[in-house]
Amino acid sequence: METELAPQWLTDEEQCAWRTHLEVNRLLNYQLEKDLQPFGLTMNDYEILVNLSEAEELRMRMSDLAAATLQSKSRLSHQITRMENAGLVRRENCESDRRGLYTVLTDFGLETMQKVAPHHVASVRQHFVDLVPPEDLGNLSKALTPIADHLRSQRGKP
Repeated sequence: METELAPQWLTDEEQCAWRTHLEVNRLLNYQLEKDLQPFGLTMNDYEILVNLSEAEELRMRMSDLAAATLQSKSRLSHQITRMENAGLVRRENCESDRRGLYTVLTDFGLETMQKVAPHHVASVRQHFVDLVPPEDLGNLSKALTPIADHLRSQRGKP
């Protein structure tokens, strides 16, 4: 019979760091989303456009795009349908695998990405990068990297 271990409660300092992280994450995502609204995009839209704009031939298999954006295939399919209707992307069959589909960035999607990217970067700077002293940015990355590495390994993705 297993004995239940007592929880290792967070110290005041750990609790403060955790709750600050949660609040910053929510507030930053809210603000970045708000700053994309004038362009008719959501953060999910923008993330998909970024992934496709950086992909070879501006295309990705739907399964790879779902993994890259941490979305279920079903949720991504609905998202891509909405983006298709807006002319940002299109779907193409995969010739090597009849069950596979590609999401392809359209010319309009690429133009949109190129138009929105400078505004998004300015928003990231205003609400994140420029608020952290330059000497602390490296420390922030260093502190967050083991967490990201651990969470990626939990997903089974490098």
